[in-house]
Amino acid sequence: MKVLLIGTGGVGEALAVVAQHRPWLEKMVLADYNLKRAKEVRRRLDNPRRFAVEQVDARDKRQIVALARKHGVDLIMNAVDPVFNEAIFDAAYTAGCNYMDMAMTLSAPHPTRPTEECGVKLGDYQFERAAKWEKKGRLALVGMGVEPGLADVFARYAERHLFDEIDEVGVRDGANLVVRGYAFAPTFSIWTTIEECLNPPVIWERERGWYTTPAFSEPEVFDFPEGIGPVECVNVEHEEVLLVPRWVKCKRVTFKYGLGDEFIGVLKTLALLGLDKKEAVNVKGVKVAPRDVVAACLPDPARLGDHMTGKTCAGTWVTGTKDGRKREVYLYQVADNATCMAKYGVQAVVWQTAVGPAIAMELLANGTWQGKGVLGPEAFDPDPFMARMAAYDFPYGMRDSWATAP
Repeated sequence: MKVLLIGTGGVGEALAVVAQHRPWLEKMVLADYNLKRAKEVRRRLDNPRRFAVEQVDARDKRQIVALARKHGVDLIMNAVDPVFNEAIFDAAYTAGCNYMDMAMTLSAPHPTRPTEECGVKLGDYQFERAAKWEKKGRLALVGMGVEPGLADVFARYAERHLFDEIDEVGVRDGANLVVRGYAFAPTFSIWTTIEECLNPPVIWERERGWYTTPAFSEPEVFDFPEGIGPVECVNVEHEEVLLVPRWVKCKRVTFKYGLGDEFIGVLKTLALLGLDKKEAVNVKGVKVAPRDVVAACLPDPARLGDHMTGKTCAGTWVTGTKDGRKREVYLYQVADNATCMAKYGVQAVVWQTAVGPAIAMELLANGTWQGKGVLGPEAFDPDPFMARMAAYDFPYGMRDSWATAP
């Protein structure tokens, strides 16, 4: 497979590291607006000849199409902030390539009832164009990271093998990561973090459909495995809630994230001051987006690994019935930062995000996963994905609880 990787930040770098020795990878083009950064990533790789380097403006559809055709790529992998998704998604269609991203096109709150009704939902732009992609015979695999991505594979696996009827699919993410030396240092893109955490969270219910709630709503304490322990989680807008109901039969879908009071406080302050805004403002004659300024002032998540300790857990909590008995399952993957740094030289959060897309690329390359149109991870057979996780040093665990009586 020949891949055009757009974005060589933390996750893009980790994806190149994970994929570099895989026999299915023929070539990967490392493309970034910051050419110096792309070259830096290539120098880290063991076989740099398999990796071309190009400069690209992710907002410029024509540049992306030209690069895809220049290198004859099969797949365009989107590893930049989702504000660029529409241009990259459309470029892949024009170039006749398959497409994959880890976060879908952006939402827009309802104009009058933002904390009750959905406006433009995550991925609406892409799903509205599904028929065109299907007619062209090309695949856009959207939301294929860890969350969304692996979490969605877990949901489909639970439906197929673990339950007769599902009440709720609830993605739960928590960590005990600590970043030394910084008062505030997100371990993932702050641009994306602001977007998903301050937007009204989406919930899906069979009888009601998709609806929204206020940010950070419905707090609950969830006990995470492998030493992480209890973490308070709150509702956050996330792609799984928009993807899972399309393919998995269930009654309810939620996403909750363990943010912590301090982190939530910072996000609320940014919103209060208008520093979460994407729209440019005039600062002494210079147009600048406040959110871009915040991102520029914070440390690069790709360079935080040496300052981090602890583990992060991504998982899918499922409740329902099996053989007439109530059952509760938590399928999860835990990444330890010390292990990720020692083995791969990248921090735990970006490594965990990158492995899922690499496995999906293998399945597409060898024809195990096939599809046309705009599809989420749930649209595919979960078994071959999960069978390959151990070979990618990406083991999963399962916590299983049954009711004592029917």
